[in-house]
This record gives sequence, C-alpha cells and structure tokens, in this order.
Amino acid sequence: MSVSFYNEVIFIEIKIAKIKTPKDCNLVIGQAHFIKTVEDLHEALAEAVPNMKFGLAFCESSGPCLVRSSGNDAQLKAAAEKAGMLLSAGHAFVIFLRGAYPVSVLNRIKNVSEVCSIFCATANPVQIIISETEQGRGILGVIDGFKTKGIETEKDVQDRKALLRRIGYKM
Repeated sequence: MSVSFYNEVIFIEIKIAKIKTPKDCNLVIGQAHFIKTVEDLHEALAEAVPNMKFGLAFCESSGPCLVRSSGNDAQLKAAAEKAGMLLSAGHAFVIFLRGAYPVSVLNRIKNVSEVCSIFCATANPVQIIISETEQGRGILGVIDGFKTKGIETEKDVQDRKALLRRIGYKM
C-alpha cells in the first residue's frame, strides 16, 4: 500500500467586513450547512416573537453559490442580502431583527438542525474578520462593539439591574 502526501503552502488574505445594522435593529451572524437553512430559519423566527420584523440571508457555498434570502420586512431582507454579499463566506448567515432582542430568538436559531454555530448576536457595531483563499472565504471571528474600559462600580450594578427591569427581562 502506498500513501502519498501532498504538501502545499497556501497564503490567505485577511479582510475586515464592516456590517451596517439598520436603525433600531439587532444582528445575528452564524454558520449553517445546507440550502434549506433559509426556510428553517424563517420559520423559527416567525414563530418566536409576534410582530417581530426580520430579514435573513444565507451564503450558499456550492452549486450556484448565491445569497439566499427571506424575511417579513423588505428593508431588513435587502439589508441582510447586502451583508451576505459583503461577507460571501462559506455557509454564513445574517439575520436582522426589529422589535425583538436576540435573547428572545437565539435558542430557536440554535435549534435549527442546519445551524453549526453563532458568531455574534448584538446591536453593537460589528466587524467580521474574514480569511480568503483561492477557494473561498471563511469567518475567523467577530469584533463586537468596543474595547473594555474598566470594571463596574456599585452604581453601574444598580444601573444594569434597572435597565433589565425597565426593558422587562427581570422582575
């Protein structure tokens, strides 16, 4: 039996994709693995929060390699498509939410059988670190928001608790 090894050095290019989130929206970016992701994510989101608006896009990574999209809001769907084209990364998906926080939908998204991982769920400015080879693109990581500035004080703790109660997440 003969075994041959093919060694090759492949250089990658690192890029930063800056995703612009529409006003009053949150963003979820993840990775899935199959074309039916679009329909399954749509169904999971539509069932999760009444009156929530959303748009989603999925970067297909074989066959025609298209950005596949869906949603119940034309503006958010178009924004997700634009973000998907900017990423153009293997099986990545982008979801924009209006009228709900990611905490209300993340478990539903994670339970979609095609979903492999979630990179971020945020309303912060986001930069996606992309690697690119001659074959394609992949997401290396996410910069979500800004650099930490310190440790919370007692007043910060009180403010955090007040915010959670004001928006209805704690009693």
